Amino acid sequence: MSAQRPVTIAFDVMGGDHGVLEVVKGAAQLTLDSPNVHGLLVGDRALIDQALTQVKYTAERLAVHHAPDFVAMHEKPAVALDARPRCSVMVAAELIRDGEADAMVSAGNTGAGVLACARAFKLIPGVRRAALATVYPTAVSRGEKNDPFSLILDVGATVDASADDLVAFAVMGAAYARIISKNPDPAVALLSNGTEASKGPARVVEANQKLSVIKGLRFIGNVEGVDIPKGTADVVVCDGFVGNVCLKMLEGVSETVIELARYAYKEKLLWRAGLAMLSSGIERIKEVTDWEQYGGAPILGFDRLFIKAHGRSKARAITNAGKVAAKAVKSDLTKVIQDALPGA
Repeated sequence: MSAQRPVTIAFDVMGGDHGVLEVVKGAAQLTLDSPNVHGLLVGDRALIDQALTQVKYTAERLAVHHAPDFVAMHEKPAVALDARPRCSVMVAAELIRDGEADAMVSAGNTGAGVLACARAFKLIPGVRRAALATVYPTAVSRGEKNDPFSLILDVGATVDASADDLVAFAVMGAAYARIISKNPDPAVALLSNGTEASKGPARVVEANQKLSVIKGLRFIGNVEGVDIPKGTADVVVCDGFVGNVCLKMLEGVSETVIELARYAYKEKLLWRAGLAMLSSGIERIKEVTDWEQYGGAPILGFDRLFIKAHGRSKARAITNAGKVAAKAVKSDLTKVIQDALPGA
């Protein structure tokens, strides 16, 4: 795409835990921060217009598209989309399909977002199933900005992945790491129950064999669960069931560490003194586990881009999700992925 052409990000404003205002705030801030990015707010026009009276934004870079319905977090995606085809996430996906926007951001129902993309977008040639990728904190920093996190995929979009799916996930994850994290040569690994190439289910063993011969991909073999927080690999590949379990465990550990620190602070003077000495380290834990600074999780594999923001996202996370989406569009991420796939 032309470097001069503005990027338009469609925001599904209706599905997040904090309501319309936080999403509108985030999109509005994006128009102030990023001169070459436009926002398209998709949802109930009356609620959006009301929210816009409470925020600052660049008017010529922010538009509204009415969608009368939305999908709630607790709803079954297929049932909800069938019953309400004009829901905000579906309308946003169709606007992207029709060229009215370049990428989508939503903090709503994850399944509904993935299904809307599946109905409106096409898979990249050579990709059979899409993957939901996300970052997690590690002991190792990497990339141009020394980011203290790695990428794991899939974490929920494809529960039962084949060997070829895992290969595609590896290629897509590496491309995303190169473009978004500015990591020129990311180390890619399969998650298994042993580092030997023969360990793991048959699909993992087969994927290991296929990945080991792909040119231009720095495949380092298998890693175990203990390697995830160590940062042994920059991109960790697994099926959506395993990845989702790992992600929830990592989120729980970080929250538990912080809660234990708070508990200890209240209990004894000696503990408070010790925690005071460790305060900079605790703040570092908060910093690297702060998902809001990373914006959201990309859905990789479609010919258009979708960044899934956390359901609890407030304005800062929404803004950052928009910036990640715009960066991926400007870098032509889908084309980079297509060119890197085996047989391309």
